Amino acid sequence: MPRSVNHVASRARRKKILKFAKGYWGRKKNVWTVAKNAIEKGWLYAYRDRKAKKREFRKLWIQRINAGARLHGMSYSQFMGAVHKNGVELNRKVLADLAMNHPDAFKSVVEQVK
Repeated sequence: MPRSVNHVASRARRKKILKFAKGYWGRKKNVWTVAKNAIEKGWLYAYRDRKAKKREFRKLWIQRINAGARLHGMSYSQFMGAVHKNGVELNRKVLADLAMNHPDAFKSVVEQVK
């Protein structure tokens, strides 16, 4: 009995990967093995960086809050300690936005926790 190969399914799998490789340069876009490796590596980077993005934004918010707090004579750690002690229910994302875009509102928060 001759060997049966599901050519339709294997071709569809290859086409799906090559479709993801659209826009890549050189052989990465049209050679199956090279494209497959490039796509899989890209997916690994995407997975890793979805986690790293959260860390990077938290670092950015801390830097912005620190800069805003130092304008009013407090360090970041003193400010955040006072925020938690006084029960201010604002997270770092909101505090960083206030420090950057609404300095008057941030000043009122600093005055409230001092």
